[in-house]
This record gives sequence, structure tokens and C-alpha cells, in this order.
Amino acid sequence: MKNVLFTFFLLFSGLIFSQINPRDTIRLEHYATDSIPAAKPQAPAEVIQKIEKANTPASILKVKKLNPTKAGLYSAVFPGLGQVYNKKYWKVPIVWGAVGTGVGIAIWNQNRYKEYREYYIAKLNGTPNEFLSQYPNLDATALGNAQDRSKRQRDYAIAITGLIYILNIVDAVVDAHLYEGRKDPDLTFAPAVIYDDYNINPPKTGLALSFRF
Repeated sequence: MKNVLFTFFLLFSGLIFSQINPRDTIRLEHYATDSIPAAKPQAPAEVIQKIEKANTPASILKVKKLNPTKAGLYSAVFPGLGQVYNKKYWKVPIVWGAVGTGVGIAIWNQNRYKEYREYYIAKLNGTPNEFLSQYPNLDATALGNAQDRSKRQRDYAIAITGLIYILNIVDAVVDAHLYEGRKDPDLTFAPAVIYDDYNINPPKTGLALSFRF
């Protein structure tokens, strides 16, 4: 009888404890996984390829190379023509203005020199002259000084005009050497792909500032 009661007690105790949830367990709402989180959306691959293709030298339109010798000859034949050949049209009025001003000053002083020389010779020879009749007090020394001054200013104007002429040729030759198919204005924006040096962030599209002078 004791054995029967003991067996029944064990079965009853096991049935009771089987209905109780253990309190030392932890219920997790989210289970950890060994997967890597998805990376942030990157720039579309097609966009990046198009931008890189647009910035590669092979895709740049070929521009006819300029001949420095030809540019120099053009400017030597006619000032400003070499600048037209180099497509620097804004320089043409500057060249024409500088050369024209120098030539005009030289011509004006040459005419004054001829007049004063004529008056000076007439004064020395005592030949009647309308200008000398209006200014009888002018002596030969004053007329000679005026003649020399006009001649000196003429020579300065010719020298400066010659220097401008040479600079015009040099500018055309140097500009043809440095010509790289620049477009006006020289300040331009171009699409570009910005990469992270540490490969942490994905590449981004943006604008690149290009300044040439």
C-alpha cells in the first residue's frame, strides 16, 4: 500500500510542475542574426558610368590644334588677325586701338615736324611766310626747338607702335601654343563622381568647378 501511494504522489507532483513555466527563461521578441545590414542605396550605376564616360579624354570632342607659326604670320601681316585665328576675338579691338593710337600720334607729330621745319627754314632764309607774318617775334631758335620736339615725339610714337606690333605677334604665338580647345567663358561646371577615399560611403554624383586662365 505504501508503494502505491508513493508512486501516485510522484505522478501527481510531476503533473503539477509540468504546467508551471520556468521563471529563469528569457523570451526574446527579436532574434539576432548573423546577416549584414543592407547598405544605403547607392547612386545608379548607369548615371555614374555616363558621368565617367563624359569626363574621359576619349569622349571629349577633338578640337583642331592651332599652328603657332601660322598665328604669328597672320598677326605680322595684319595686327589682330592672329587673335582672330586663335578665336580670341575680344583682343582684336585692343590690338587695333593700341596700334591705331600709336600710328595716329606718329602721323600727327610728323605733320607738325614738317610745318615747324618749313617755318624754321623760311626764318633762316628770310622767305615770306604766312605763319611767320602772324608771329614775327618768333626767332629761329624757338622754331628749331619746336621742330626737334615734334621729331622726338614722332620717334617715340613710332617706337611704341613697333613694340605694340611685336607684342601683338608674340601674344598670337603664345596663345596658339597654350590653346587647348577652351570654351568661353573659361569658368565651367561639369558633372563628376565623388568617391570616398576610405570606401566607407558609396560614390555620390555632383558638380566639378573648372577654371582655366
